Amino acid sequence: MNDTDSFGKGGDANGLRSNQENGFSNLSSLAQSEKAVQEFLIQQTPMQANDDHLIEFSEALRTVAKALRGSSEGKALAQAEAAEWKRRYELERCKNLELLLKAPSNGVCADESNSNGMMDHSAKSPRLHVQENGNSLERICAHEVLQDCEPNSPNGCNNKLKRKASFKLSWGCKGQTNDQHKKEIVSFESGNITTPDRSSKQISLTWESSPQTVIIFTKPNSTSVRVLSVEMVRWLRDHKGLNVYVEPRVKAELLSESSSFDFVQTWEDDKEISLLHPKVDLVITLGGDGTVLWAASMFKGPVPPIVPFSMGSLGFMTPFHSEQYRDCLESVLRGPLSITLRHRLQCHIIRDKARHDYETEETMLVLNEVTIDRGISSYLTNLECYCDNSFVTCVQGDGLILSTTSGSTAYSLAAGGSMVHPQVPGILFTPICPHSLSFRPLILPDHVTVRVQVPFNSRGSAWVSFDGKGRKQLEAGDALVCSMAPWPVSTACQVESTHDFLRSIHDGLHWNQRKIQSSDGPQ
Repeated sequence: MNDTDSFGKGGDANGLRSNQENGFSNLSSLAQSEKAVQEFLIQQTPMQANDDHLIEFSEALRTVAKALRGSSEGKALAQAEAAEWKRRYELERCKNLELLLKAPSNGVCADESNSNGMMDHSAKSPRLHVQENGNSLERICAHEVLQDCEPNSPNGCNNKLKRKASFKLSWGCKGQTNDQHKKEIVSFESGNITTPDRSSKQISLTWESSPQTVIIFTKPNSTSVRVLSVEMVRWLRDHKGLNVYVEPRVKAELLSESSSFDFVQTWEDDKEISLLHPKVDLVITLGGDGTVLWAASMFKGPVPPIVPFSMGSLGFMTPFHSEQYRDCLESVLRGPLSITLRHRLQCHIIRDKARHDYETEETMLVLNEVTIDRGISSYLTNLECYCDNSFVTCVQGDGLILSTTSGSTAYSLAAGGSMVHPQVPGILFTPICPHSLSFRPLILPDHVTVRVQVPFNSRGSAWVSFDGKGRKQLEAGDALVCSMAPWPVSTACQVESTHDFLRSIHDGLHWNQRKIQSSDGPQ
């Protein structure tokens, strides 16, 4: 194939001729070799000709000569075919270059037409280098080339080309256009859908004005938490000049320590709690994950950023150490700080006695999970599950867990669910001890609405709890409706979201920790 490497103008015919001559020279040399073998065999004496070994030897020589001749013929044919294909390629390339020079300036590709005026769709579209604003852009034309037919044309068709059909994307919700859950998908005129670069999606919070008010939630019945809260409240007031809110219980504890804590503010009833968000710039928790859940439940709408200090057991959501609370708070108040957006579920119960779906009970917000179980009943739960009015399955077992990705390391993990990064949007659908060998957990997209209903033929009722609290009974015909809440909980990161998540499952669960295999085994 080396003879076909270099081609110029008119060089394709010379290359073809050279390849053919090489093949014919090989054939002539082989013919001479075969003739020499035959002459050698004729010149042998009769005694030698009668020798069996010489006969076998002569037959072997003839076989070798025939094989060499066939190989040489095949090589010559292959070289000739390759030269012909390369000649055709060079001709096609020259024609494409001529078409490129005649192409319009807007970047639309023109292709070659044959003698009958029909378009050649088999050839690949050429690449164009188009100058736009002084920059060289490389484009490639679509393979689908369309034709316009004109009644006045002699052949009924002309060679006018069109671009691929353009389209746009829209996000609908129950048949209505809704951009609430719009994703970062880009539509191009050429009909290609791409997503943007996802090299970094870490969320950073930067203060445009200095925080003025903080609220502190503490773990109850803990001496170490009580001592730290006294020290932290005084430091925030004396060194940072911040207004401090605490729970009524904590304020009573502070006043029992010293009457100088009368500057600490609190609330009197639930109505004042609903007015906390416009007043509070930052939330501080002293405890474990349960304290973070309690703090998030105090805000029925938007939640201020939370700085969680680890003073509990596992601490999947509490990356900061209480010993360095001053340095941590200095960094947080100065900003910027990395945060993790933890999605919440909004849930409400529709009773069978309600005449309309609008007659529902109070909406509950959960940060970890909502659990439906059989309670004290000895029967299996029987739950019909729907996803956006599409039937999912019928759960027969101890119950069902609908969890956020932040709650994937809680009850859902104990029931066999997967651990999911907290910033992955989704709803975990995890059965509790299902009476089935094929019932595996699911992860549903964040935009769906999940409906769990107790059928009328159920042997017993079910019970539902929200983040382990607010336990309510579900009778036959009652339904629980869950969807993603529009108000996530933002928690501050010690390093960044992924690092804190991996550290929590390593330190809290000892995930995949075992002794390293010895290196002195068999090689």
